[in-house]
Order: sequence, then structure tokens, then C-alpha cells
Amino acid sequence: MPSSTSSNQGDDQEACVLKFSDLDLKDRNLTHPSINLKAELDGITKKKYSFAKKKAFALFVKTKQIPALPFECKEKWWKCCQQLFMDPVCIHRHVATQHADEIYHQTASVLKQMPMTLSTSKSLRSAERKNLLKEYLTHSHEVSAWLPDISCFSPDQLISGQDCKEGEVLLFYCYSDLEDPHWVCAWQTALCQHLHLTGKVRIATEGINGTVGGSKLATRLYVEVMLSCPLFKDYLCKDDFKTSKGGAHCFPELRVGVFEEIVPMGISPNKISYKKSGIHLCPAEFHKEVEKFLSQASQEQSDTVLLDCRNFYESKIGRFQGCLAPDIRKFSYFPSYVDKNLELFREKRVLMYCTGGIRCERGSAYLKAQGVCKEVFQLKGGIHKYLEEFPDGFYKGKLFVFDERYALSYNSDVVSACSYCGAQWDQYKLCSTLQCRQLVLTCPSCQGQGFTACCVTCQDKGSRQASGPTQDSFKEECECTARRPRIPRELSL
Repeated sequence: MPSSTSSNQGDDQEACVLKFSDLDLKDRNLTHPSINLKAELDGITKKKYSFAKKKAFALFVKTKQIPALPFECKEKWWKCCQQLFMDPVCIHRHVATQHADEIYHQTASVLKQMPMTLSTSKSLRSAERKNLLKEYLTHSHEVSAWLPDISCFSPDQLISGQDCKEGEVLLFYCYSDLEDPHWVCAWQTALCQHLHLTGKVRIATEGINGTVGGSKLATRLYVEVMLSCPLFKDYLCKDDFKTSKGGAHCFPELRVGVFEEIVPMGISPNKISYKKSGIHLCPAEFHKEVEKFLSQASQEQSDTVLLDCRNFYESKIGRFQGCLAPDIRKFSYFPSYVDKNLELFREKRVLMYCTGGIRCERGSAYLKAQGVCKEVFQLKGGIHKYLEEFPDGFYKGKLFVFDERYALSYNSDVVSACSYCGAQWDQYKLCSTLQCRQLVLTCPSCQGQGFTACCVTCQDKGSRQASGPTQDSFKEECECTARRPRIPRELSL
């Protein structure tokens, strides 16, 4: 990117600045002006700063313009990020949303060419730049300014493949301190709707956690936007997005909300923070640790515990060999499970894993906070990333997912059985009684005999629905939940 211009270019740049003055990066409504770089400058330098920022913006746009041949029309076109822009408004919006960092660096370069005081130069510190970008992002612009330009794609291109094998589901999370989660929520809602994505996104002051489905074009654009967003670009990389076959049909709707935690452990992030999590092991490193653990003659006397952080219905259809899989229904029960079985982890090396890695972030932090373990490790990227590298490794069975697919298959192993006849079976269905939300494993043979509920109680409820009370009068209870202790105590490993 050029840092200076010749005099004959000046008129074009000034005209560009004047024509698109609405894209000036100034903000007169910042809630914390003390951290705004411009607010620290004297009156004269403020004017120079505004001019430099406009000039930097014009310079950047100028470098993206496609040179027109003499015999072609005089309309200006621009090309940036492998996209073609035929409308100046679109290229300006794209540059403002996707290249804020470059514009800032270019602004600093322009300022250095102008007479400035030493104190002003020293104020261009990285921390202030980061704060300024955050303020600019969350307060200076409407949500619509941070949506990708899709004018070069037809609606059919964005939507096609949502209901077939051409679609895709993304799974990701990012722990990053967010000052305004409600703005991020509004932006994520608009972004997903803009790209025709469905799914679930949780946002909190500690970060974001999401799983969304749509066409491959839509999910690719979503990833590009997330990786270029100043709030997440320093924390996210492309490898943090786990992908699988699917699409928008995998979710009934789009749900985006603000919560206290991005994964519900039931403890405030202020008390147990992701910043004190266990040691991250890549899939290859975790594979070696599991191999070492399984090779020991007596796993019960080993100094290592292989701990599954997921719920019982997840580990039921797929798990690592030799693991300790807690019989808990929710992750919010995990802290109580650790407390009740603390002696299992005393002086042990703990290898933790979950679906995508997010539950291990704070789960390992909670386990470490108890002060009984030798070391706590966690599988980076979760089972998802492990199976991409080791589909026939030490994880056997299916990988449970929280959408209408219920499970992903990477190998042919079946580790679960039909709840009625005991035959090998690992395909979940919802209990046929509408008031019950339990998942049931019932093979085709048993389904043919009418065994479609999770237990006898629910089966009886289903048969009485037509002549009995209305649905609202039924209680969500059955033998499945009644006979399972909320927090089980393990007798031994």
C-alpha cells in the first residue's frame, strides 16, 4: 500500500473524500472518549488527524481500482478480497468493515509526513489502537455497516445447497472480552439473516459460542467476516471453525442471545475464568497421551484419568476407550460432580475432552481451582478435530451434535445398544410422547412393535393422550430421569 502520493493524485483523492464524507471515521458520540486517540490531540492536530484518516481511506480505495482501457466505458470498478465492486458505495462499505486495521496503519503513515509533536507520535500505541477500533466498531457505525457485500451473488447462490449434501454446519467458539455483547448480538442476528444461516449463537462478556448451518458459500462468507472483525481477529483463526456436512435444515430456526456464560456451567465467569484453563494438547499430542494411558497394564492404578466432560447421552453413543464418562444430564452438573468425586482426581494427570473444546476451557479451570490434580490437559478443538486427524483412532462410535442430525459418523464402530432388545444401535430419536424431550435408542425392529418411547411411563402416557387430559397437564417426568441420580458418586475409576 503506498504511503505517499504525487501532487497530481491529490485532486482525485480529495474529491473521493468529499464525495464519501459519510465514511469519515470520526466519532462524536463515544461513551469513553478518554481512550479515543483523537480525543488526546490538540485542536490543530485533530484537524490533521481527520484529514489524514480521510486521505488514508482514499489511498486504499484508489489502490483497489481496476485500470480502465481507453476503449472501455469510464465507469470505475474495484477489486478487493477476490470480489468485484461496481458501486462506489459497496467498495467503501467493504473497506470500512474489512480493512479497518490497514486504514489505521495508513493513517499513521500519513500523519508521520505531517508536522506533529512528539507527544502525538507517542500516542500511537497498540493498546490505544485496539481500543479505538473497538469503539469505532461498536459505537460509531450501524450493524448494517458490518455485513459482507453480497451484491455479486444471487439469492440462489447463497441459499442453494442448504437442504442437501452441498450445505455445511459450522461449530466454533471464541473466548474474548466483549464490552458490548448486546451490540454483538444484534450484529450476529443481522449477519446470519443476511447470509440465510440458521442455528444457535450464545454471546456473553466472555466471548461467543455458535453453531450455524447454511450453504457452503454462506458459511465461507461468515468465517471471513468473523476472521476480519476487530473484536475477534486477534483470537480466532480459520482452524477454530469445525465443519461438517449439513445445512440450514439442521436447525429449526436462528436463535441468537446474550447470556452470562457462552457455555452454561452454572458458575459466573468472574469466579471461574477461561483464562485459567488447562494445558491445550493438539489432536496428535492427545492421541499419544491416550495411547500411553491405554498401554498401561492397570489403568485403575494409573496416575492418569481420561475424563469425558460431556453429558451421558453424548458419551453413550461414542467415547474414548478407557474414559471416565460422568452419568450427568447437563454440563451445569459438572462442578458438583467434581466436588462429589474429588478423590478420583487427587494427584492425577487429567486428560479432558468434549465435542469442540469449549466445555473443557472452563471445566478444566474449575478442576484446576480445586488444587488436587497434578496436571490438567485438554483436547484442543475437541473430538471434532481429533476425528478429522484420527477417524480410526481411540475414539469409538459416533459424535453427538446438538442439532437435528443428532450424530456424526467417522468410523463404523457401534458402542451402544437398543434400549428394549439390546441389539447394537446408535441412532437417536426423540421420545414419542410429546411432553418428554428425552432421547431414545430403539432399533427398527422394536419401533415396528410400537416401542418408541424412552420408558414404560412415557409409553403409557402416549397411549392415554387421545382420551386423557390435554398436553399441558402432563408433567415432564419419566422413569429415565427418576432412576438416575442427579450427581452420581463413582465407586472407583
